[in-house]
Amino acid sequence: MRLKNKTALITGGTSGIGLATAKLFVREGARVAVTGRDSSRFEALRRELGDEALIVAADVRSPADMRAASRHIGETFGGLDILFANAGIAYATPLAATDEARYDEIMDVNLKGTFFTMQAVSPILHEGASVILTTSFIIHVGRPGLSLLSASKAAVRSLARTWSRELLDRKIRVNAISPGGIDTPLHGRVGGTPEKVQAIKDQIASRVPLGRIGEPDEIAAAALFLASDESQYILGAELVVDGGISQI
Repeated sequence: MRLKNKTALITGGTSGIGLATAKLFVREGARVAVTGRDSSRFEALRRELGDEALIVAADVRSPADMRAASRHIGETFGGLDILFANAGIAYATPLAATDEARYDEIMDVNLKGTFFTMQAVSPILHEGASVILTTSFIIHVGRPGLSLLSASKAAVRSLARTWSRELLDRKIRVNAISPGGIDTPLHGRVGGTPEKVQAIKDQIASRVPLGRIGEPDEIAAAALFLASDESQYILGAELVVDGGISQI
């Protein structure tokens, strides 16, 4: 029970990495809140996470939504020990073909969403809290057609450093997790047949030194480490969990 008596908020917690992390945190003793936009998932989430979990409808692109979510969580939990700012999207953005709407969507979710989530939640973070931000292996490599995804996640990586310094007097640790290609529903949301989605996964796997894409539970395990007291001496860092694709 590595998170016994701790409280946690996970944004983008209705599927994929966020849901896997929420389940693990609950098993490790935390009281967990998750946010998401897909209210059709909420009833199933209650069954999966248990009655102690708090499920909040909120869009990270909306500062008003996140302020309301923070108030609700603060009133219910009395504050937070852990924030996992996980909500994000990933789309290809070829230089010649990307329009302003796609630019705004990626930046609004990945960067604006992370910034205003932190702004909203910061007042209810306890002294010594752990904040975890989701970046991406893509910020360490050059991949054609992924410039905006890489730029948005590189900015989030920078936030882990600057917020660590800004919140140092409250002993709040801000770190990042950099996932590689992970088998989540996000792959299916870019469109195409199941065969096309599988082909994309296979292509990613072929580049990974370990020979496969990752599982959400593997990112959840990294988040558990950063959320727990075992990582008390880690500050402003990025934990890369990508099967070696950005390293060797």
